[in-house]
Amino acid sequence: MKLEKAASQLEALGNPTRLQLYRILVRAGEGGLPVGSVQGKLDIPSSTLSHHLKRLVDTGLVTQERQATTLICRASYPGMNALIGYLADECCADASCAPAVGKALA
Repeated sequence: MKLEKAASQLEALGNPTRLQLYRILVRAGEGGLPVGSVQGKLDIPSSTLSHHLKRLVDTGLVTQERQATTLICRASYPGMNALIGYLADECCADASCAPAVGKALA
């Protein structure tokens, strides 16, 4: 993953509404949720939801699929895992890592 893509994704998640929206979709699992269900959980106008969804789709964190008249939104788990991997990829490359909590107690 490139620095610019990671920065764009983190910027998108830096908005409280988008972060809440993303967490709702992550919790929903692979099946995702219809836009109407997401809107009901967030209690925001459809135009606001559309704006926030577009930002998450544009950064690769969310996918959308039309099923007849219903728009299904899903968290992109490969996108999420790539971002998490990018953040942790070089953990402690220049220093020693702190011991894990379980190891510290042993």
